[in-house]
Amino acid sequence: MASHVEQWSQALKQWALPSEIENSAEESPWIHPPQMFTVPEHIASTPSHERAREALRAGDTVLDVGCGGGIAAFALTPPATSVIGVDHQPEMLAMFERNAIERHLRVQTYEGFWPGVAHEVPRGDVVTAHHVAYNVSDIEPFLRELDAHARARVVLEIPDHHPLSDMSDAWRHFWNLERPSSPTSDDLFDVLVELGFDAHIQHWTGEVRSELDPQLAAHFLRVRLCLPASRLGEVREFLDAQPPHSGRALSTLWWDTASAK
Repeated sequence: MASHVEQWSQALKQWALPSEIENSAEESPWIHPPQMFTVPEHIASTPSHERAREALRAGDTVLDVGCGGGIAAFALTPPATSVIGVDHQPEMLAMFERNAIERHLRVQTYEGFWPGVAHEVPRGDVVTAHHVAYNVSDIEPFLRELDAHARARVVLEIPDHHPLSDMSDAWRHFWNLERPSSPTSDDLFDVLVELGFDAHIQHWTGEVRSELDPQLAAHFLRVRLCLPASRLGEVREFLDAQPPHSGRALSTLWWDTASAK
C-alpha cells in the first residue's frame, strides 16, 4: 500500500489537464492573478493567525512561504516586526515589500519556488504557508524545509478540498470533463503524522474571497478553463447563474519545531 506521502503526490497528479485541452488554450490556465492577493487594511483574525500568534513574541520574525501580497504575515504584525516573503512571482514580492514598508516593518524577499530557494532564506520564528500545499506534489522536502526554517512553529492553511474543486461544475459544463476530488486537508494531516511531526488540525469556515468585478472574475475563469476570449460572454452567463457561496471550508495545520521544545 502506498504511503501517505505517495498518495498525496499521486492524487495531485490527477489534476493535470488533458493535453488536448491545455494545448488548445490561448494562454496558460495556471494563473495566480495578483489582484486576488491584495491585503485589506484590516485583516480579520482567523484560527490560522491565532495559532501563529501563540508562538510569537514582540519583535519576532515571520517567514511567509508563497507569500502573495502578505496577508498571512501582516496579520501577525504586531507582535512580529520583521517579515520575510518567498514567492515565485516577482509582482507578488513587489506587493509584499510595498505592504511591509507601509506598515514600517523590516522586510526581506526571495524569488523562487520552495524548497528550491530554501538554502538562501534565513529562518523565522514562525513560518507560515497559506494556500500553497496543493501546488506541491513533492511534499516531503517542502514540509521538512518549512520545519527547518522555523524556530518556534509552522502554520499551514489550506481549503479542506483542492481549490480547483470549485471549478468542477464549470469543467463539466464547458468540457464534459470530470475533475478529481482528492487530496484533502485531512490527507495532508496524515502526511505530517507519517513524517513524524507532532501536528494538529483545526477545521473552520472562512469567508469566500472573490474578484470584486464580475467581468474580471469571468475573465480569470475563462483563462483557467482554457477557453478562447470569444467565449467570455458564455462564462459570464455561467457565473451569473451560480448560487452564492455562504462560506469556505478551511483547515489550519500546525506543529511546534524541535528547537521550540
